[in-house]
Amino acid sequence: MSTGVEPTITLTDEGEWWVARDTETGVTSQGKTRSEALDNLDEALAGYHGDGREPTDEELRAAGIDPENNESESTDDSEIFN
Repeated sequence: MSTGVEPTITLTDEGEWWVARDTETGVTSQGKTRSEALDNLDEALAGYHGDGREPTDEELRAAGIDPENNESESTDDSEIFN
């Protein structure tokens, strides 16, 4: 399904790193090669847009989160701003 929007990606050589940026979302990633930067941008965009599933316990641990102690609290604005 086409959204009618053409993605615009900038890719720049920053010395040791290639930087890839999606100009529509502002999501940016990097890699040692052009291909790695673009692959990393694809992964970052999937996270930005959400891939429709909860992370696995293994993915949470890889991100430094202990799944057994990971509890969601209310994010009701009245609790945040009081």
